[in-house]
Amino acid sequence: MRVLLISSSPHKKRSQTFLLAQELVKGLGPSVKTEVIQLCDYRIEFCRACERCHKKILQCPIKDDACSILDKMLEAEGIILASPNYINQVTASMKALFDRSSHFIHCKRLLGKYVSAVVSSGSGQDKEVLDYLRHYSNVCGAQYIGGVFSSAQIGKEKKEEALNLGKSLRTALKDKKVFPEEMKVIKAGIEHFRRVMEKRKDDWIGEYRYWKEKGWI
Repeated sequence: MRVLLISSSPHKKRSQTFLLAQELVKGLGPSVKTEVIQLCDYRIEFCRACERCHKKILQCPIKDDACSILDKMLEAEGIILASPNYINQVTASMKALFDRSSHFIHCKRLLGKYVSAVVSSGSGQDKEVLDYLRHYSNVCGAQYIGGVFSSAQIGKEKKEEALNLGKSLRTALKDKKVFPEEMKVIKAGIEHFRRVMEKRKDDWIGEYRYWKEKGWI
């Protein structure tokens, strides 16, 4: 089982966000292989809305690190999204990555995968950010296992909560669990984009072909 941890704090390993995420990783146990990406070590430019990735899947004219990270997301079975709370939102680097993954949304490329989220802030008022990370997971097709948030400094109780979330993620991966409420949202998204794909089939050639190959159209 493979899990990808994407952390977007500029402080990297020194950050409270990463500290909390590491507790979640501990909960996964030694049987789960975890790879860590610190987004500030990568160059991710803003999406230019050229739609080339929809015409030819994941072919982007921007020569940076975004596509290599997206490939790693496709290879992983589970993903941990960890971000500080910047004005009730994820950091700019994580949002830039999400914007470059619009093909994931159109074609539900994270279908069958599981996502957990970690957020920290000075205030501890982080529910909106966790809700957004859940929304992103679902619109990409992934089931959201849950999230943990904490104000600095992170205490024993929050570390234990993160550890238990890691155990839940491991169980979901191992048992390939299906969460009815999550799948209800995901299936509604598939129905929506089935109609979109029919309308845009002459423009989004690559993605329409993907839908045809999946038998969704």
